[in-house]
Amino acid sequence: MNSEKFLAIGLVALATSACAQTLTAEPGPGTLASGAKVLVDDGTCPEGQIKQVTGGNNALGISRKRECVARSS
Repeated sequence: MNSEKFLAIGLVALATSACAQTLTAEPGPGTLASGAKVLVDDGTCPEGQIKQVTGGNNALGISRKRECVARSS
């Protein structure tokens, strides 16, 4: 039971760090896990915003999602 708790804590930490990651270019095809989110500062969004990319899944017919979101301070 304790190992399950440690695994859950590790997965939450991993998900949080992936969410906070900021890149200068969008990850290549097949390199972003389904549902994983990264911020991409490539200049494509208006001032004060940054692109958020959410991984898709080609096998399930789910495309990547790209949207401009407010930049956090």
